[in-house]
Amino acid sequence: MITENPMTALERRAVGSLALLYSFRMLGLFMVLPLLALYAADLPAATPALIGLALGIYGLTQALLQIPFGWLSDLVGRKPVIIAGLLLFALGSVVAGLADSVYGIILGRTLQGAGAIASTVMALVADLTSEEQRTKAMALVGMSIGLSFAVALVLGPVVAAAGGLSAVFWLTAVLALLGIAIVALLVPTPAAVITDHADVGARVGLLGRSLRDAALARLNFGVFTLHFILVASFLVVPQFLEQSAGIGRESHWQVYLPILVLSVAGMVPLMILAERGGRPRTAFLSAIGLLLVAIATLGLSPASAVFYVALWVFFVGFNYLEATLPSLVSKRVFAGGKGTAMGLYSTAQFLGAFAGGAAGGWILQQFGMSSLFGVCLLLAAAWLLLAFPAAGAGLLERGGQPDA
Repeated sequence: MITENPMTALERRAVGSLALLYSFRMLGLFMVLPLLALYAADLPAATPALIGLALGIYGLTQALLQIPFGWLSDLVGRKPVIIAGLLLFALGSVVAGLADSVYGIILGRTLQGAGAIASTVMALVADLTSEEQRTKAMALVGMSIGLSFAVALVLGPVVAAAGGLSAVFWLTAVLALLGIAIVALLVPTPAAVITDHADVGARVGLLGRSLRDAALARLNFGVFTLHFILVASFLVVPQFLEQSAGIGRESHWQVYLPILVLSVAGMVPLMILAERGGRPRTAFLSAIGLLLVAIATLGLSPASAVFYVALWVFFVGFNYLEATLPSLVSKRVFAGGKGTAMGLYSTAQFLGAFAGGAAGGWILQQFGMSSLFGVCLLLAAAWLLLAFPAAGAGLLERGGQPDA
């Protein structure tokens, strides 16, 4: 894919610099995921509900502003919108870094999310690449997100151990400023803003059709559920590692690193089943099943060794589904609607992160950990029930034929 029909030098520069920019931004968002439940608990007025709100609030402003920012970039240009978004992100990081209460963290995370530039970055990728190279370019940018997630889970605890939670937010602010430098110095400026890409950018006239599409609605529910479970789980996983497993918070990266590395190996059988075995439906449903098994096991608060295995199983399923769902949206969407469908998909993803933090924190505070995992289990079970007949109806078709 990379070496055949290679990109031009300009396209390589554009994709490389934008992937780096995206990585810096997502690294800043993800680094607090394994930290807030631990460090924010020491702040005045902190409760599980408020900590959950702080963890997930960025998703709400991302969901509300991502599509409007994309439309604004059609009018004023991609780079000004991206730089403005990065400035908002940096401001939010500074506010959170200076915060002396959980409310300051919430405000900072809200501002971080307001820098909703994901759709604008993808539109700029489309502006700077030919149609033949566009799928490859977007895949490379997408890969940078997964890498950022893995690096963040390891780097966040290391930075926090050295300088506390505020050090993580200050590093995030620096990364945002570096992102602005990348936009100004490395990212090429397109000759013109192109507003008719079929594969990026939500179109007002197609929003209703995308929302009414049952197959797309199932996929949107799936990514909502996936990110609800992810954020909700990190309200309790760090505390288990510290309080039940006896692992100091400065050493949590030693747990996340091997689990994430081994989760890549765990994905291999699913990938072989889907690609070489021609059974993507089975692989997809199996990944949701892995989530169910992992959540049920984590919710039982088992012995440490079992907990680690369950966490590994969780990330095998999560990583496979996170990589597979966007391609399913692209395959299922009606002609000319990919940009709109992907915009709604991303909105559902961010809303899931918000709900997982805000609702998850409230459930944890009011009813306890078992109830929180119970809600996650119900959502995953509902997703499996919705996905099963959809898969059988051809949603996971490959080469025009659904697998058996």
